[in-house]
Amino acid sequence: MANIKSAKKRIKVIETKTLRNKMVKSKIKTIIKKFEAAVASGDKSAAEEQLRVCTSELSKAVSKGILHKNTASRKISRLAAKVNKMA
Repeated sequence: MANIKSAKKRIKVIETKTLRNKMVKSKIKTIIKKFEAAVASGDKSAAEEQLRVCTSELSKAVSKGILHKNTASRKISRLAAKVNKMA
C-alpha cells in the first residue's frame, strides 16, 4: 500500500481510468455482437448501419487512447469485409 499522498492519488486515478476503459471495451464488444447478429440474419442494410456504429465507437476509443489505432483499423477492416461478402 502506498504511503505517499501523490502515490495514493495515482492509485485512485488509475482505478477510475481502468473502469472507464472497461466500460468502453465492453460497449464495443456489445456493438460488435449486434453487428454479427445483423450479418447472421442476412439483413445488409441493418449490417451497414451497425458497421457505421462500430466504426464510430472504435474510432472514439482510439482517440481516447483506449485502443491502439492498428487494432481498431484491423477490426473495422474485418467487419467491412463481412458486409462486403454479403452480396
